[in-house]
Amino acid sequence: MSDVAPAAAKEPTDEVENQIKSPDPRPDAPPDYNSHFVPGPPGASVLPPAGYPGGLPMGYYSPQQPSTFPLCQPTGGTHPIQYQPGKYPVPNQSAPITWMPGPTFMPDCPPGLEYLTQLDNIHVLQHFEPLEMMTHFETNNKYDIKNNLDQMVYIVTEDTDDFTRNAYRTLRPFVLRVTDYMGREIMTMQRPFRCTCCCFCCPSTRQELEVQCPPGVTIGFVMEHWNLCRAVYSIQNEKKENVMGVRGPCSTYGCGSDSVFEVKALDGVSDIGNIIRKWNGLMSTMGDADHFDIHFPLDLDVKMKAMIFGACFLIDFMYFERSPPQRSSR
Repeated sequence: MSDVAPAAAKEPTDEVENQIKSPDPRPDAPPDYNSHFVPGPPGASVLPPAGYPGGLPMGYYSPQQPSTFPLCQPTGGTHPIQYQPGKYPVPNQSAPITWMPGPTFMPDCPPGLEYLTQLDNIHVLQHFEPLEMMTHFETNNKYDIKNNLDQMVYIVTEDTDDFTRNAYRTLRPFVLRVTDYMGREIMTMQRPFRCTCCCFCCPSTRQELEVQCPPGVTIGFVMEHWNLCRAVYSIQNEKKENVMGVRGPCSTYGCGSDSVFEVKALDGVSDIGNIIRKWNGLMSTMGDADHFDIHFPLDLDVKMKAMIFGACFLIDFMYFERSPPQRSSR
């Protein structure tokens, strides 16, 4: 009896090649080539991750490919929840607004101006209106007022009718309403219409702005003064007595640099603060979305802070407001 075990029957090579080859029945298919690959024993199967019923090809979103983006969002209930509800903003939903904490009541401060007593710098950010550029229809301006922590302090909204805005454009009379986090109107700024067809040095052509806080109670005026080279204003109290002055640069249309309007005392030498129109690159030349920084001393009278704040808007309308071009009628 022989100790050598009988060898297993060896499959013919032709049968293996016939199992591997998958001839294409089409007559125009390229010729098939024989493969030298010999299939091995089946290995252990690897299950896909939990919650993902099948593998995804390269380039599709999967937990193993974090650098790719999902092409579709799972809608069924078999997929795991990726994020906790409320932790991430929902598409088509604006981000929440962070407001500055409400200040304590101050008896000698006009209601709503308590915020300014805690600030020495505020940012005025005008909203960009793409529809205004496309339709050439002048819309009401809107501004966000923020502190250095990017917290909202006020919202300023223009309240002017459609005919006045589109007929008078940058020369239009306007009413600006300042509201706080509760939607209360705490300040009103009014600009009357001034005709500019007369002599430019005539007092009736000079621009002015009245500031009321609370609405109906005048706390001061911003008056324009004629000057050959630069923008000059005086800030007055409710009795129209000069208390401060504003002096602008020789050219307010500088390209590539900020425009600084200095706030000075009555002597014309002592600096009190400034109003800076920031240069925003292409947005400053093509879009009507200005950005101002206002600086004043922390211990300055809160009414005077409000007057410097109001002067910023008169400067914006006079020098930096860009109305959409009107189409010429033929």
